[in-house]
Amino acid sequence: MSATEEVDLYEVLGISKGASKAEVKKAYHRAALSSHPDKVAEDQREEADVKFKSVSQAYEILSDDDNRERYDRHGMAAFEKGGANGGPGPDLDDILAQMFGGGGMPGMGGMGGMGGMGGMPGMGGHGPGRKGGKGKSELQQYEVTLEELYKGKTTRFASTKKVICEHCKGTGGKDKVKPKPCDSCKGRGQTTRLRPVGPGLVTQETVACSTCSGRGSFFSDKDKCKKCKGVRTVSAKKILELYIPRGSREGERIVLAGEADQDPDDDAPGDIVFELVEEVHKTFHRAGADLQAQLEITLAEALTGFHRVVLTHLDGRGISLHVQQPQGQVLRPDEVLKIPGEGMPLKRADTKGDLYLTLKVNFPEDGWLKDQAAVDRVKAVLPKSEPVSYKPGETPEVVDEVDFITVQNMEGFGGASDDPRAGGEWEDDEDEEAGGAQCQQQ
Repeated sequence: MSATEEVDLYEVLGISKGASKAEVKKAYHRAALSSHPDKVAEDQREEADVKFKSVSQAYEILSDDDNRERYDRHGMAAFEKGGANGGPGPDLDDILAQMFGGGGMPGMGGMGGMGGMGGMPGMGGHGPGRKGGKGKSELQQYEVTLEELYKGKTTRFASTKKVICEHCKGTGGKDKVKPKPCDSCKGRGQTTRLRPVGPGLVTQETVACSTCSGRGSFFSDKDKCKKCKGVRTVSAKKILELYIPRGSREGERIVLAGEADQDPDDDAPGDIVFELVEEVHKTFHRAGADLQAQLEITLAEALTGFHRVVLTHLDGRGISLHVQQPQGQVLRPDEVLKIPGEGMPLKRADTKGDLYLTLKVNFPEDGWLKDQAAVDRVKAVLPKSEPVSYKPGETPEVVDEVDFITVQNMEGFGGASDDPRAGGEWEDDEDEEAGGAQCQQQ
């Protein structure tokens, strides 16, 4: 990408400039999945690959606070050599090398048919005219189930990537044939051009030479390598193995070192980097190493206790509870039963987090008491209700016995009034608070 190429990274992800980190990540997940080359028809893959690279580049810059600030101040010029800060932009490959020690962590995730994985602009690599160093790394989102994170998983997949042509050893030409110096760029690999930026205004920019593809020299058609046609690389398939350690978490990055596309101008190929995306589970919610689930019990179980299998765990085991209530003690709605050691496993350890079961008491259906005799039997075993006692001087002088109807919620409270305390308003607020708490817990 040239130093002055105009691109709106916010527009690429479809978000506003004030979007939060969570919104950036969510937008990237959506855009990356929809634009992945493997998810479109064969004749659309080239276009999808270009879009996928743009989406990945936008996420890599906007998800980092420092990079985002530099982009907001200087645009894409801040990420080119000699950019707005007077030096090259940060090499994210070096950052990954520091995070993972320059080598691959045990691979994780799994993805079949990764043919045509696009490079990750902004994750290392070199622009036109730069030689040596490490090649571009490729970032992939990988959705993983909670079961896979609990038990661990090893999977194999086929990866199609570019490798240096063995026939010409990456020169692009026939044996013993020397390339011709490029007259268009005078061997520099770069050219300058004027580009209009407004009425009567132009800017000068430096771009890779289109004649020699930024190399400064080229082979004529008759001198090009017959196998790679002068491209210097060919496509090759390789079977890779990825390993998901038990206890892995959302957002963790796993590096397959040196498995990205090869480039003859690089000292070493880049890495394939997987970022884990944890799928929503129908039963469990996760927070760190702890799990939470809802446990439904009957009114009889709430009053007398129970002994039964309450749920199926992530490894397929049935979890049984024997709840013996002390005399007179009852289980109430929203109380929590904590089960130590039945949460998520901790990585590189034999211990686990805890499991929290939130109680929901299911009351009997209407009409379960068939007659007055049944009502009397229930009253006989339940605690006696005590009459309401009033403080001295507070006893009502007039008592009215009124009719009533049963409703399911407070939706009608306040009617069609514009009072902000109306039922619908404060119920929505509570729902939002509850939803926010649930999101944080996950």
